[in-house]
This record gives sequence, structure tokens and C-alpha cells, in this order.
Amino acid sequence: MVTALRGVSERAEAWLDVERERIGLWLPVALGAGIAAWFALPAMIQWIGLLFLLAAGALVGVLAGWQRRLGRIAAVGSAVMAAGLLLIWARASWVAAPVLAQPAVTAFSAEVEAVEPQPAREQVRLIVRPLRRPDLPPRVRLTLRGDGDGIAPGAFVGLRARLMPPPTASLPGGYDFAQRAWFDRIGAVGTVLGDVVRSPGARRGSQPLRARLSAHIHAQVAGSPGGIAAALVTGDRGAISPEDDEAMRRAGLAHLLSISGLHVTAVIGFAMLVAMRLFALSRRLALAGYVLPIAAAAGALAGAGYTWLAGAEVPTLRSLIAALLVLVAFLMGREALTLRLVAAGALIVLLWRPESLAGPSFQLSFAAVTAIVALHESPMMRRFLARRDEALPLRWGRALAGLLITGLVVELALAPIALFHFHKAGLYGALANVVAIPLTTFVIMPMEAAGLLFDSVGLGTPFWWVADHALRLLIALAHAVADTPGAVATMPSFPRWGFALTVGGGLWILIWRTRWRWAGAVPLAIGIAALLAQPRPDLLITGDGRNIAAAVPGGGYALLRNRAGDFVRDTMSEAAGIDAPLGALADLDHVECNADFCRWRQGAEEGVTRAGQGIARGEQDAAARVILASRGRDRIEGAEMAAACAAADVVISDRWLPRECAGRWLTIDRDSLAQSGGLAIYFGERPRVVAALRAGDEHPWRQPDQLSGNDEAVPTDALAP
Repeated sequence: MVTALRGVSERAEAWLDVERERIGLWLPVALGAGIAAWFALPAMIQWIGLLFLLAAGALVGVLAGWQRRLGRIAAVGSAVMAAGLLLIWARASWVAAPVLAQPAVTAFSAEVEAVEPQPAREQVRLIVRPLRRPDLPPRVRLTLRGDGDGIAPGAFVGLRARLMPPPTASLPGGYDFAQRAWFDRIGAVGTVLGDVVRSPGARRGSQPLRARLSAHIHAQVAGSPGGIAAALVTGDRGAISPEDDEAMRRAGLAHLLSISGLHVTAVIGFAMLVAMRLFALSRRLALAGYVLPIAAAAGALAGAGYTWLAGAEVPTLRSLIAALLVLVAFLMGREALTLRLVAAGALIVLLWRPESLAGPSFQLSFAAVTAIVALHESPMMRRFLARRDEALPLRWGRALAGLLITGLVVELALAPIALFHFHKAGLYGALANVVAIPLTTFVIMPMEAAGLLFDSVGLGTPFWWVADHALRLLIALAHAVADTPGAVATMPSFPRWGFALTVGGGLWILIWRTRWRWAGAVPLAIGIAALLAQPRPDLLITGDGRNIAAAVPGGGYALLRNRAGDFVRDTMSEAAGIDAPLGALADLDHVECNADFCRWRQGAEEGVTRAGQGIARGEQDAAARVILASRGRDRIEGAEMAAACAAADVVISDRWLPRECAGRWLTIDRDSLAQSGGLAIYFGERPRVVAALRAGDEHPWRQPDQLSGNDEAVPTDALAP
């Protein structure tokens, strides 16, 4: 046994010696694993226990095998993972701020911190700081109908608003805004009621450069094309219509709307090209070899300015960091585009904003870049794209094939992440990007840059005309691809452990170089199998209990309240993993409804179909569950409900149910939903319930310091800076 273990250790040491240049690439992975573990584990005792385990791993690595690579990897990896857990824990404690305890309608004065116009939705989003209101959180996000009447950052206003705590995920696997709001120090969200009053005599805020530039672009290019044009320059996506935004997402082109590597590279490359052409006119600078360093400095400044203008989001910062590292490596005569550069960028972003790891932006951007660099580092791809003496059509065809292969690899890398966060992934994105990326890089962005430059002398109109038509072509391409049958793959919730295996297996394949890299295919396959094996829920219940979606024969879903808004419908469709309109439960033959309740057998209609296949109707009905769901607002006495509740397997209500009302298997009302959040219920041989909120979750946004938000009206003359 000892001999066998020694042999395995020796083979591992030999393999690690061959891969020694790639070992350092796992540092950001270890740091990210510690951060992810803190998000995944719910209780503080588990965080502390994991720290002790990692400390033991580091100690074993130091004492038992520091002279060997396996020992050093165990010690350093455990220490870095522990550092990641401590980093995000400290970050969450550092940004702690009180949160509103319950919904409230109140008037208050506030200083406007940020303004985000959303003309496509005819509203403005404000971040404000309430003044002299210790019962309100220090930062509040508000939605104001209209154009905001020139409200700018720095202004002092008085308003009345309906406030509520930052919402948690309404369904299992949904977007948890409360988590993001915690790290943004936003303690309440709400809607402005009535008009906004400006403080008499207070200084008026001025619109920032980003807002003024976006407004200028909207004036040159109207509608949704103008919204995309502004998104490419300033990152402001508020003017893009919801229909066009969804089409871009379904077509796999949404990355063009988030300023990242493509945009930053184009800006830096253009700035360097112009600088090189200008400074090369000086013989003195050219002969002294200063042209390239000066051009690199100009590109770096242009990239930094562009990042600041676009709001310095995670994809933009990641792209800027990577671009700056490329410039440094280029000036030093080193190979620039390597996974070391990607690892360095990830390490910097995680140290600066560790919470970004949990968001789709970080995951999608770094997964795409890692896949691209790993692909183009491979010997096979290098041989395929190597320059050779061949006819021009063959050269262009080879370049086009390389672009298509890169797009396919990126789509494969991003699909699990998109399915985990959004429950859907585009299938034709690689083909759409073959047209969209060159169109954006070589037509739209240069025309916008020229239009902005020549607008200073009143000659920018022709360039905006070209940009407008190119943007309309891009939108038409997005709709054509999005409307193609099978353009989007949809899946229900992706188990966290399956997603972790998928990511781990993918990184193993991308980072290592030798044949042992393909061992990562095992966890990758297990993770994908876990996704494909996930059943669709039979019932979905939102956290407030008002909206219920039930699976119906044919793979669709129907809503209890057919008047539910688009947000609820989209949330239900994502959680169910479907890409089809939701019907109405009351319109189905097997559903009985009155003014107060709806009652049906979940799966009863399937019994009719299966009866034709020789399966008895009674046998199917015995397996079906009887559901009773309230939809009225009138009070009903418990004695009147008792018989109906006792005849149902599951009773669901958004109100408090009397003790006389209890289902045979499960009773869900306002009290239980307050503890569980939204629910996904699966029937079958082993019925189970999945909750959006985990019992015993001790993350700070689940147990924050709470404020009352008392209704204290503030007179207009009391508003003061």
C-alpha cells in the first residue's frame, strides 16, 4: 500500500514538473473558491469550521511535504482559499449598513447621489441619501416616473415614496437583489409618489459628463438604436427597448451592450494607431525609439478614460486591467496574450471587489476570455491560424473559420453560466457574432467616434447617419436570430453542486496543457448530467404567495392570476425553464374556480391521455395531488374553509390561514412564506419542496440591522442641504 501511494506521488510530481508554468494560474481559482464557499455555506459555524480545515491542510502541506510540489500546492492552496473566505467575510462586514424593516410610505428630504435615466421605460432611477432621518437607511434606490425634470447628482430634493426592503429572490434559483444591495449599501428600494420638490436656495446639481454625452448621442440617433449607441460609448443602456434588449440576449449578442474587452481593445487600439501616426512624424522621436512607448501611454490613458466614462463596471475594469498588462508585456518584449494575464486580472478584481465573483458579469467575462486565450494557446489552433503563403480567399476563409471556432468555444464555455443564472442560453450566438462583431468593431464604433469628433465643428451628421443604419442592421440581425426556432435553450434550476463541478472541470481542461487535462471531462460531464436530469417543477409559488404557476400537459405552465405583469411572467418562465407564454389556470377544463379559490388535480389531465394507452384513469388520479389556492381578498371564516382544506393535498394562500384550514400534505400561507420565501414543489415518487431562503442562513443581508421607516412628513420649507 505504501509502495503504491509512493508511486502515485512520484507520478504526480513528474506531471506537476511538466506543468510547473501553469500551477500559478490556480491562485485566483483558489481565492475564488474561498469566496464561493462563503457564499455557499449558510452558517457562521460552517465558515469557521472550513477555516480550521484549511488551516490543517496548510499545516500538513508545510510539515509533510514542503520540499515537494504536492506539499507546496496543498499549503499555498489552502492558505489562499482561507484568505478568500476571510476577504469576503471582512468585505461583507465592512459595507454593513442598516436595512428597512418593513414596507413604509414616508416623506423625506434627500441628497441625490446618482441618476440613471431609463427613457425606454419612461422612468428615472435615483440613488439618494436621506437627510435627518435616522429611521431610514443611508442609501435608498428610487424609481421616478417621467424624465426626472433635470434632477442631477448633488441636488437636494423633497419627496414622498413607497419604500420596501431590498427584495430577495422571489423563486428558488432566482436573482437575489438583497445580496447585491448589501454590498452597494442600499437599504431600501421604492417608488416616488407624486412630484419631487427641489430645496429652495440649495445648489442645483450638474449632470455628469456621462449623462451629457448619452443625451447628445440620443439626440443624434433616436430610439433603441440610439440606446445601443450610448451603451457602446458610455455604458448607459436605459434607452434600449425591452424587446430589442431581449432579442440581443436571445441572439447571444448581449455582450456587445456591456462594455468589456471588445470595446476597450478597440478604443486603446485606435488611440495607439493615431498616436503612432502622429508621433512618427517627428524624426527625433522615431529615431530615439520613443514612438511606441508614447503610443502605448496614449492608449492606456484612452482606455482608462473610457473605463471611467462607462462607469467602471466589472467587465470594463477587467478589460482595462488586461489591456494594461498586455501593453506592459508588449513593451517588455514578452508574449502578451497568455492565461497568466487573465489570472492576474482575475486576482486584482477579486482582491478589490470579492463579491463580484457571485455575479454573472464576472463569471461570463472571465470565462469568455479564458476560453479564447486557452484556445489560441493550443498548438492545433496556432497551426491552423499560422500565416502561410496562400491565396487571399483562402486566407480570409481561414480567418473566418477561426472566428467561428472561437465563437463556438466561447458559447460552450458560457452556456453553463447562463443556464445557472438566467435558466436560458442562446444557441446561435457564434453565427450571429461572425457578423455582429466586425460590424460593431469596424463600422459602428468608428462612426460613433468620428461623429462625436466632428460634432465639435458641426460636421458629424454623415457619420451618425451611417452609425444609425448599421445599428438598425445589428438590431434586425438580433431579431432574426432570436426568432429562429430553437434559438434558445431553456433549463430549470441548475444545482449548485452540479454548477461547481461543471466550472471546476472546465477550468481543469482550460488551464492544464498535458493529456491529464482531459480528466476534467469527468466532473464536467457529471455537472452537465445533473443539469439535464433536473425535473421541471410542478408548482411555482412566489415569495408573497400571490402568484402561482402550475405545470400543464404539453410542457407549459399556467398562472393562477392571469393579470400578472411581465416581470412575474418572466421570472416564472425562467424558474420553470420554458420559453413559451404562460396560460391561465382558470381557462383549463380540469380547474374549478370561484371568486375566492381555485381547485385542481395536478396531473389529472395526463390521466386522460394515459388512459388511452391502457393505464386506468383511477390509477392516475390516485397519484395526482389536489391543489387548493386562494385568489380572493374577502375574509372567510375557518369553519367554512375546513372541509375544502381537508380535501386538498396542498393548500396555498397569500394570507394568514386559520387553524381549521390544513392540507393533507402541505399548507402554505403568509407565515410559512415569510420563513421559506418562494417555493418550487416537485411531485412524483418522492415529493419535495425547494425554498428560495435557506433555514439558518446567517449571511448579513439575511439578518441586517433594521430601521422602522416611520411616516414623518417633511414640509417643503424644512428641506435644506
